[in-house]
Amino acid sequence: MREMARTFERQVVGSTLLPLEVRGLGYRAGDKRLIDGLELRLSNRGITVVMGHNGAGKSLLLRLLHGLLSPSEGKILWGGTPVSEATTMRQSMVFQSPVLLRRSVAANVDFVLRNRGITVSRRTELLKKVGLADRQHQPARALSGGEAQRLALARALATGPEVLLLDEPTASLDPASVEAIEEIVRDAARAGTCVIFVTHDIAQARRLADEVVLMSAGRVAETGPTEEFFRSPRTDAARAFLAHRFSLVTDDPQGETK
Repeated sequence: MREMARTFERQVVGSTLLPLEVRGLGYRAGDKRLIDGLELRLSNRGITVVMGHNGAGKSLLLRLLHGLLSPSEGKILWGGTPVSEATTMRQSMVFQSPVLLRRSVAANVDFVLRNRGITVSRRTELLKKVGLADRQHQPARALSGGEAQRLALARALATGPEVLLLDEPTASLDPASVEAIEEIVRDAARAGTCVIFVTHDIAQARRLADEVVLMSAGRVAETGPTEEFFRSPRTDAARAFLAHRFSLVTDDPQGETK
């Protein structure tokens, strides 16, 4: 997979988006506080997995980090700089259900490349590396769920982002699609991209994460290296979360994948 890593390689020298510092972050929807005094610091590249129960604020956090929503209070600093068009241009985000243009697979990638002033000659190589070169002239919206997500990743990585934000990109996909997407994500991380990956799947977190962030009730409950987090969680919230997720897997090994 060294070739794929070279395809997604970006220039990391002089990068200033890290560390990510989140200070006293709050977000309200009406009278409901969904993010509540959240504190977080990420300084290392690699893959950070964000976990937590439904409603913990995981997806909302990603949207705030990417500037899609504005916080009600607090600060988000990328390399000491507040969220702005300049910081978001150096990031890409992939959602659980990607929105594809009503064009061919190739045209979806070309649109991103042309928008950033990058030659479209990269397109074929990108599509080859995500396993879609033979589908490039077909309508993007005719792709399967796993193929559509691989196309979304190709578009996201086409510009060589410093940060890649992924919101449950493998939810409801078949095992083969999950494996293919995880390998693309690993190679992006090897090439120097900082990946922040939201998932419910404990097994996936163990496979991918260098660091785990556990969210609970709109706050960060615990962070730490992956092995340490799963071996000896420090907080009651982390112990309860892991006990609950493991019990779900034990009770329904085929159905608990989110």
